[in-house]
Amino acid sequence: MKILVTGATGSVGRLVVDELLALGATDVRALTNNPVKAALPDGVEVVEGYLGRPETLPAALDGVERMYLAPLIRTVHEVCRLAAAAGVRHIVDMAGMKGDHWQAIEDGVEACGVPWTHLEPGEFMPNADIWAGQIASTGMVRDCYGDATNAPIALEDIAAVAARILVDGGHHGRSYELTGPESLSRRERVRLIAEALGREITYVELPRDQAIEQLALVMGEYAEWYVDGQAQLLEHPQRPVPTVAELLGRPATTFAEWARRHVDSFR
Repeated sequence: MKILVTGATGSVGRLVVDELLALGATDVRALTNNPVKAALPDGVEVVEGYLGRPETLPAALDGVERMYLAPLIRTVHEVCRLAAAAGVRHIVDMAGMKGDHWQAIEDGVEACGVPWTHLEPGEFMPNADIWAGQIASTGMVRDCYGDATNAPIALEDIAAVAARILVDGGHHGRSYELTGPESLSRRERVRLIAEALGREITYVELPRDQAIEQLALVMGEYAEWYVDGQAQLLEHPQRPVPTVAELLGRPATTFAEWARRHVDSFR
C-alpha cells in the first residue's frame, strides 16, 4: 500500500513521514519541492513536486492508495481531481475549524469524490514562537488579550493522528476536531514558558492596534486576522476535546511538555 505525503518537508508533513515509519509503513512516498535539501529518512521514496504546481503531480500520484493532503487552498480542487483520476482511495487532509478560512480545503476534497477524513486542528503550540524574540531579549511578552483562552495542539499530535488513520484505514467521512488536552490563556502559556526557562517573564497587555503593529513584524498581513481571532476567544473560549487521546490511545501533549522540549527557542 503506497502512501503519499504532500508537503513532506513542511512543519506537519515532515512529522507525518516520521510517524508513518514508526508505525511500520514500508511504502511511503514524499512530495517535496527540493529533494536535495529535504534530508528525508532512508527508505522513503522522494518525488519532486509542489501542490501549488499541479502539473508536477501526476508522477507523484501514480500508484498511490492513500494520501496526506497538506493545506493549500488555491489549488486544492485541481489537486484533488488529479488524485481521483489517479485512483487514490483515501485522502486525509489537514484543514481547520469548520467554517473558518480553511473550510475551502474540506470543500475541495469532498468535491472530488474520493473517500476522505478531515483533520481540524486549532491553534498550533509553536505559535508561541512569536514571543521568542521578546522573551530572549527583554524577559517580557508585550501582547494583547492575555485572557483569551484556547486549547493549542502540538504538531506532533496532529501528525500522529494523520499517520494512524493512513495506516489503519477507515475513518471515511469523519471530521476530527483536534486540540491539546487543556484550555490555557495567553498569560498562562507565558507562565509555562517561564517555568520551562526557570525565570520570570512579565506579560504586558497592549492595545489592539499596537499588538497588530508588533505582530506584523513576524506575521505580516496575517497579524490583524490573528489578533482579532484572539479577541473572539475572550467571548468564546475554546474547550479541549479528547479526540487525540481516543485515536492514539495516549494522552495529548500538554503545553508544559511542549515548552520543555522547545525551551531553547526562548533562550
